[in-house]
Amino acid sequence: MKKHIYVVGAVIIENEKILCAQRGATRALAYKWEFPGGKIEAGETPQAALKREINEEMNCTIEIGEAIETTVHEYDFGFVHLSTFYCHLISGKPTLTEHVAIRWLPAHELMSLDWAPADIPAVEKIQRN
Repeated sequence: MKKHIYVVGAVIIENEKILCAQRGATRALAYKWEFPGGKIEAGETPQAALKREINEEMNCTIEIGEAIETTVHEYDFGFVHLSTFYCHLISGKPTLTEHVAIRWLPAHELMSLDWAPADIPAVEKIQRN
């Protein structure tokens, strides 16, 4: 039986561009692009998990806004339940600690990247809005 993994992703917007992060070679879904974030720990709300993860992964503080999308995608390692939220930076500049690259792109250019499958429904919704 496959495990269920609950994760959150931050769609960080600054100057009308969106932060995209590329996964490293040693991680699942190597070199795929994603919205930064991570696993929700026991007892955490999705918003609390997202603030913690962005602080740990990118050394930034964010303000969390409206929910965008919640999707479930089946990978070979399990089911990923991804909830994404619009966010804005409050302090800090995103730094690479767990990702190999970041890019700031306008919404209409997001599909030029090779996204992790669970992120694609959010990318499509962002482009429609």
